[in-house]
Amino acid sequence: MSAGTGGSEGSGTAGSPARLLPADPPGGRTAMAVWGIGVAVYFVAITYRTSLGVAGLDAAERFHINASALSTFSILQLLVYAGMQIPVGLLVDRLGTKKVLTIGVVLYTAGQFGFALSSSYPMALGSRALLGCGDAMTFISVLRLGSRWFPARRGPLIAQIAALVGMAGNLISTLVLARFLHTFGWTPTFATSAAGGIVVLIVLLLFLKDHPEGFEPPPAPAAHTGAGFVRRQIAEAWREPGTRLGMWVHFTTQFPAMVFLLLWGLPFLVEAQGLARGTAGELLTLVVLSNMAVGLIYGQVIARHHAARTPLALGTVGATALMWGIVLSWPSAHAPMGLLVALCAVLGACGPASMIGFDFARPANPPERQGTASGIVNMGGFTASMTTLLAVGVLLDATGHNYRIALASIFVLEAVGVSQILRLRRSAARRESERLVVSRVEAVHVPA
Repeated sequence: MSAGTGGSEGSGTAGSPARLLPADPPGGRTAMAVWGIGVAVYFVAITYRTSLGVAGLDAAERFHINASALSTFSILQLLVYAGMQIPVGLLVDRLGTKKVLTIGVVLYTAGQFGFALSSSYPMALGSRALLGCGDAMTFISVLRLGSRWFPARRGPLIAQIAALVGMAGNLISTLVLARFLHTFGWTPTFATSAAGGIVVLIVLLLFLKDHPEGFEPPPAPAAHTGAGFVRRQIAEAWREPGTRLGMWVHFTTQFPAMVFLLLWGLPFLVEAQGLARGTAGELLTLVVLSNMAVGLIYGQVIARHHAARTPLALGTVGATALMWGIVLSWPSAHAPMGLLVALCAVLGACGPASMIGFDFARPANPPERQGTASGIVNMGGFTASMTTLLAVGVLLDATGHNYRIALASIFVLEAVGVSQILRLRRSAARRESERLVVSRVEAVHVPA
């Protein structure tokens, strides 16, 4: 599909006139309003997902657990999230955005409320798994909603803005939830936050639409059901080098900031760097603010210059590795505050860089496969985050809480990811160029 088309290709039969490809969705105020509802659902999901990042030390005390058990909270949540990405992509392609988002909101709200009431470690684990299940249904749905309501050329910017608003949910965690937790305690804080899910569910049911009038996707053929179709859908998406490159870009860029914000940032800054919890919370906030600022820049650059995608992704990985290397190898016990500020500012670029992965997969797949391809890409970063969360927890327990050794595991996964990006980038670029040429020809003339 060309950048200027928003639907499937027209087709003709013998003797019938040629049909032009459908136009892009118009965008506009209505599109912004409807898409904004989807983004609000994602915003609440991020707030719930990252709430443990400011409550890690409280959770360890409440449930009487060590570092490995604490990391299991986030690992299980991300395991559920990553494992559901392809099924969710298939559901979005099959059922549409509204139904999938509705299921997601119900699940993550129940998970957050259950976490508030948890009095035991197993109950809390089950609640985080339920939350991860609902969270898994949000972002792919929001990407699909954007592609149905906005012109394709706006895709990179729309995706970055969605991620930016999601990071504002992280901001709520680091600023509001942290303060409420200190003031009101565990159960009131998490139970009150669960009300946000109820609000967005009501708005979603009343006002969200899958697509503008006149831009309905063609009905799925009867053959598009069953296990055989699912296998073909996944295999065809995976066969595209752009999908695999997108997954590895997401894998390599997202996890350093995700691990920092989701669980280990606050303990690292407090226990290893000797900062007060308030100061550590401010540094976590800096990561979020940097993410929001860099996201706007990356979105604008990629929308205008697609060739910048790989340099931006690799540049972000290099800067992240450099800053972690300097901080972890600093000769004294505590790194200077200026260096920690620089680290957090650079970590803010990880989220926007991970969005570049979707910009490789989007042009590589037709509209009816976008959800599946996005699910494959989204598995990348969360698989890396899950692996690193586990590695850091295990290494902390094994080394007597030596954060230098534990956090060095970041470099291993970055090296693996970079090697795959370098391996796939040429074949993905060649395939994307071929698809662009074909789509331009078809946009000018579709044979009868």
